[in-house]
Amino acid sequence: MMGFLRMVTPPASPPAKRSRRQRRVRANGDGFPVFLPKEVKDIKDPFARALAQRIVRIPVPLQMGNFKGCVMSSCIKPIVQQHDKSPVVLLHCFDSSCLEWRRTYPLLEQASLETWAIDVLGWGFSDLGKLPPCDAASKRHHLFELWKTYIKRPMILVGPSLGATVAVDFTATYPEAVDKLVLINANAYSEGTGALKDLPKSIAYAGVKLLKSFPLRLLANVLAFSSPLSENIDWTNIGRLHCQMPWWEDAMVDFMISGGYNVASHIKHINQKTLVVCSENDQIVSNQLSVKLLCELQNAVFREVPDSGHLPHVENPKQFVKLISDFASGKIN
Repeated sequence: MMGFLRMVTPPASPPAKRSRRQRRVRANGDGFPVFLPKEVKDIKDPFARALAQRIVRIPVPLQMGNFKGCVMSSCIKPIVQQHDKSPVVLLHCFDSSCLEWRRTYPLLEQASLETWAIDVLGWGFSDLGKLPPCDAASKRHHLFELWKTYIKRPMILVGPSLGATVAVDFTATYPEAVDKLVLINANAYSEGTGALKDLPKSIAYAGVKLLKSFPLRLLANVLAFSSPLSENIDWTNIGRLHCQMPWWEDAMVDFMISGGYNVASHIKHINQKTLVVCSENDQIVSNQLSVKLLCELQNAVFREVPDSGHLPHVENPKQFVKLISDFASGKIN
């Protein structure tokens, strides 16, 4: 069970012009995109509610295995693109969504950083009614196609926990797409999904149903955050909102039996400037792994975020945004 846990209001501005299709999917009277699960209305966190209203789907071409087509991929897009600076692209943890960045995203915009928050293929709120493969290679290729189609410039790629593994895997394959890396409480040394990949599908589906359960998700939140119970309950609902998507169980089982990620051998080959971030009170990933990562990377610096647990971008967003801003501007080098 612990293996599961280890994988684990924006500034006023004129509204961005939306396409007819985007306007149709945003016809919900509560301001939420209609493709989000109805449970989004029960969320109390004002930052999550505000960011959820900005989620859009954009078409990303994908050809993997027997799948060929466009995936309507969920993300938060910047209001303005700044072609003279590297954009900041935010990934999320294992089995999460772009709502993980609810407290950080508005501050990054206020710091005048062009910021994207991307839902990794197989998680988040994309339209996967026709399910593509959701293994590591497909997640990597999907991110590259999104970058190639919309971002088009070397980016500052930010990944927390398993998102750091996704970032390392992507950078090792597509180094031309990455200017700098930020790896937060990185879970970069796990050896894939281990024995889970050999489970019969019926058992795998039972495990995935358990992973979706509220008690297990609440336990993960208690380990990740030192917050009052009422806040942890609401954050649990935010963290499992994407699990209500109709394709979620199939995508999770596909990822599980594919073997997951194994990127340890790639780390020493990464030469992009990298900021390794760890939290003072992380109860899920050992800080020793961040130190190990720092030693193996070719060009890395290290910073610790005080008074925060596994997700400093949720618990200590101002401190975290200052690190990102200073790293982007070259003040941290």
